[in-house]
Order: sequence, then structure tokens, then C-alpha cells
Amino acid sequence: MKIAIVGAGWAGLAAAITATLAGHQVTLYEAARTPGGRARGLDATLPNGRVVRLDNGQHILIGAYTETLRLLRTVGVTTDNQPESHGETALLRLPLTLIGPDGQGLRLPHLPASLPASWGVLAAVLRHPSWPWRERLGLLRAALRWQAHGFQCDEALSVAELCAQAPTRIGPRVQAELIEPLCVSALNTSMHEASAQVFLRVLRDALFATPDGADLLLPRVDLGTLFPEAALRWLSARGTTVHLGQRVRELQALQGQDLTLLACPAPEAARLAHEQNAVWAAQAQALQHTVISTVYAWHPEARLRAPMLALPSSARHPAQFAFDRGQLDASGQSQGLLAFVVSASTGEREDIEAQVLQQAQAQLGLTLQAVQTIVEKRATFACTPGLSRPLATIAPTLWACGDYVAGPYPATLEGAVRSGVAAVQAWGEGIVPSAGKPTAQ
Repeated sequence: MKIAIVGAGWAGLAAAITATLAGHQVTLYEAARTPGGRARGLDATLPNGRVVRLDNGQHILIGAYTETLRLLRTVGVTTDNQPESHGETALLRLPLTLIGPDGQGLRLPHLPASLPASWGVLAAVLRHPSWPWRERLGLLRAALRWQAHGFQCDEALSVAELCAQAPTRIGPRVQAELIEPLCVSALNTSMHEASAQVFLRVLRDALFATPDGADLLLPRVDLGTLFPEAALRWLSARGTTVHLGQRVRELQALQGQDLTLLACPAPEAARLAHEQNAVWAAQAQALQHTVISTVYAWHPEARLRAPMLALPSSARHPAQFAFDRGQLDASGQSQGLLAFVVSASTGEREDIEAQVLQQAQAQLGLTLQAVQTIVEKRATFACTPGLSRPLATIAPTLWACGDYVAGPYPATLEGAVRSGVAAVQAWGEGIVPSAGKPTAQ
């Protein structure tokens, strides 16, 4: 079959790889001159004149990103859990640690694969150095209750409302130091506005499914090198026609295809699909979006106590996480470069940058120079309670994929990858998704 895919972000690339493996003839269109969408590499110059590769937003993966890891291996990227991998790999795997500038916080132990994942959560909570015992036990009671209910809850609940439910209320310290950071990093939405059902699904897969599901997988290379560029090489070697820097202005230009798959951002997909399905287009267009800002800052001797730190955040100090790119970059070119992530970001670029530099001084004792501040205004959709997301099917020969399409995950790399894989597989099997059966399983 002939398949045209519009968009070479992570969803579009996942769809192209899946279609190619199934023996289809794929043509890939991307409006930008580089692939990767909202997770790609870009060049920057440090104050000392050294050129480094940044990302258009600091991302991490976790062990539960099984489809993303599978596709990385498919296109030849060496991941940490391959038997043949030796020395440096593209990802640094660490047990989940949410430690602050003082080195204190939650640390999940490394468990053998034969043990239940919940044992790691139990051990980490009980060993937490500063949470009151009442709050530790309250969190464990809540987790047991969520697990007993299959990690299902009322679709109308927010994460904050879930935490306030009797008889398993979550204490204020646990909310501030665990629930809120996890919620804002996974859903890019504050716990007072975020969907409790989606949050529980993320917790289930990350913390309670497999012992290594919560492991942090920190990229040791820029995001473009990690997947998009490797995927394009793999696709080109197998006959895929790739058009970079070519925007599809109307679907008539893609006539003669057995399937056109829109893997572009929701507003662009809505524009292209309007004539075919105005209702679908209106639903995609109505999605609200949230912002992620990444502030890159540098000092020649800057070094964090760990590759990733959780930071106390507030209106004056907005960053939730800091990453030490020098500890991650195997080439050594990024020594002294830190990345500060502000999820659910508000305010102007200059104000965010100034606040983060002040935060670095106040919380880390570091006087840094700003390198670049990247504000992704449509980084994710707002993952709110009861949100109705567009289905993958628009018309018989017109489908969509992307992290915003109906599915169990929020706007993450894994959500994007799974939607691309699922759309091609469902179309190939003649499955038409319904509201009760989202495309990404």
C-alpha cells in the first residue's frame, strides 16, 4: 500500500517505521528542515565560544517507555538493556531518584526482575529521610487503594481532588515533594487542573508494572541524534521517500495514496482535515495547550550532585528540575552546561530566564550565564479531567496520530510513539477506533 505521512516528529517517524516493516511504500513530508518535531536537537554557542548541541526542550525517558525503546533498537540506537551493548550507550539508566539540592529525597532501589515493582515503592517510601511517618503511611494506603481499584477513578477528578479523598488523603509534604513534581513533569499540568485518571495510568505503568518501569533514562546525546536522525537513515536505506522543508498545504497534493496519516501538530492537522471531517477538525482545534520552558545556563565549573535534581519551585523560582548536561554528554563538550525545566510555564521569556538564574543562585549556589532559553508554546495539550481527545480516524483513507490523539497517555514521547505505531497497525487490520477503544493501547 502507498502511505503518505505528514510530519516527521516522533509519532510520524514511529508510524513510518511501522509501515515500512509491514511492507508498505511510505512517503514522508516534514515542514521543517530537521526531523523530530518538539523533541529535536539544535546548535548553540557557550559563552566560551564552544559550539554544543542542545535540545529544543529537555526530555527524559523512563523504563516504561517500551515502544520507544523498541523503536530505538530497531533503527540501530544502542540502549542500555541490549546484551551486546558495551561502554557508552545513548541512554544513561538510573533508578528513579527525586532528590533536591541537599541530596535528600525519594530513591527507588534497584530490584531484581523477579520481585514485584510495588516492593520498590514500599522500600523507597518507608526509607524517605524527612517525610513524617503519618504521611508515609498515608501514601502507602492510597497506593494500595489505587492498586485495588485497578488504577481507575472518576474521570471528572483532578489529581488534587484524588489526593484529598477520604480515607486515603495524601499529606502536604508528599503532595509538594512527590505528587506535584510527578504530575507536572508527566502531564505538564498542575495537580489542581490535571486529570487524575491519566495520572493514575502513568503511575501504574511507571511504578507498579515492572521493577524497572520507573528507571530514569537520560539521553547522553541530543534528541535529534537519539532517534529522529537515526530513524531517517533507517527509512532512507529501505526506500522511504523523505521530503524535508516541504509543507503540505492541502490534501489534494497527496492524491493517489491508500492512506494519508496526519502526524503534524493538532492545529495543522485540523486545518488539513477540515474539509474531510469538520467535526474532527473542530475537536482537534479546541484542544488547549500548555507551555514548557527550558533555560540553558553555564559556568565552566558548574556541576550538580546528580545528573538530575528536583528543585523546590514557586512563582519566584519556577523550575522544577535541573539537569547537568556535562555529566550526560559523553563527548565532554557540555561541561558546565545546565538545563532548567519549567513545566506548565507562564510569563515572558526574559522573566523566566531571570527567575531561573536567581533560583540557581539561591538553591544551588551557582552564578550562571544564560546560554539560551527555549519556550515551546504548544509543548503539550492540557491534560484536564474528562478531556475528549480526537480519534485516530478522520475518514476511511485519512487518519491521524500524535500525542494528542485519543489514548491512555498524556503528551509524552511514549504517547506520541505509541499513537504512530497503533494507527498504522489498526488501519492495516481494518480496525476503526471508537470513543470507548482509543487507538493507542
